[in-house]
Amino acid sequence: WECYKSHSWEKSYEELVNFVKEFGHARVPEKFPQNPRLGMWMVIQRRSFEMYLKDSSSSSMTADRILLLNKVGFEWVLRG
Repeated sequence: WECYKSHSWEKSYEELVNFVKEFGHARVPEKFPQNPRLGMWMVIQRRSFEMYLKDSSSSSMTADRILLLNKVGFEWVLRG
C-alpha cells in the first residue's frame, strides 16, 4: 500500500512538472478542468505541509517532497 501511495505521489508530481513546463508557474487552480485530480492534489499537499509543520505523524509530507515541490515553485500559501 505504501508503495502505491508513493507511486501516486510521484505521478502527480510529474503532472505538476508538466503543468509548470506548459504554463510557466505552479499555481494549478483547485478546479482545473484539464486535470481536476491535479488541482485537488495541490490542495492536499498544502494540508499535508501544514500537518508536517505541526509535527503530525499523520502527515504524508516529507522533507524530500518539500524540496521537490519548492524546486518547481510550489506556493505553500495562496494569496488572494
